[in-house]
Amino acid sequence: MASKAIIVGVGIPMIVVGALMAWLWAPMEEYFQNQIELVGSTIGILGVVFFISGLFYSKEPSMH
Repeated sequence: MASKAIIVGVGIPMIVVGALMAWLWAPMEEYFQNQIELVGSTIGILGVVFFISGLFYSKEPSMH
């Protein structure tokens, strides 16, 4: 059973913010472009991890 709260509340916003940072904000900066791309990519990757973990989350233990 997937957790919509983790997917919609954490995963998708992190993916969106990371993509916006890496694709829109970083090209406008000259001095900190590499650091902004790194942070944006990291946030996006963590968002994907939270998205996938939200798909596999269950409140019931799988083994007794």
